[in-house]
Amino acid sequence: MPKSSVAAAVAIGILAAAAVPAATKTTSMSVAATLVDTCLISASPLTFQPYVAGSGAVAGTSTISLRCSNGALYAVGLSAGSTPGTTIGQRLLANGSNTLQYNLYTSNAYTTVWGDGTSGSTVVSGLSSGFGSPISLTIYGQVPDNASNKLSLAGSYSDTIVIVLAY
Repeated sequence: MPKSSVAAAVAIGILAAAAVPAATKTTSMSVAATLVDTCLISASPLTFQPYVAGSGAVAGTSTISLRCSNGALYAVGLSAGSTPGTTIGQRLLANGSNTLQYNLYTSNAYTTVWGDGTSGSTVVSGLSSGFGSPISLTIYGQVPDNASNKLSLAGSYSDTIVIVLAY
């Protein structure tokens, strides 16, 4: 072996020996994360079938979709609506100054008005089992075939409901 090769091998050996630690020290670091309760909400429109006075009430549904953190308590309320003169007890669809009575309910029994907890209405609440598990809530709407609606003028009527999610 040439002299330069032997010298190189010795140098590599010395460097390798010097690179081996003679002692060790340890420490620790803290790792933390915060998972914030969160919910996402969306809703489909509620469109009633055409109402024909004297032919009975018409019904329709909308679906609210929620995704919330695991263990999040939620409560969903509905506003009275945007039509002037509307209350949660008697919502109104509007066509200009003309109105058509309707309401929104928690079931297809049409007995419990879904609102904000006032005027005898209720909010719908629950406990989420995780963000990956969507929660579907059905809003049941009904236009009653009552004396007031039988006197309404023909036309297209609408209203806007604000859905409030508390969690």
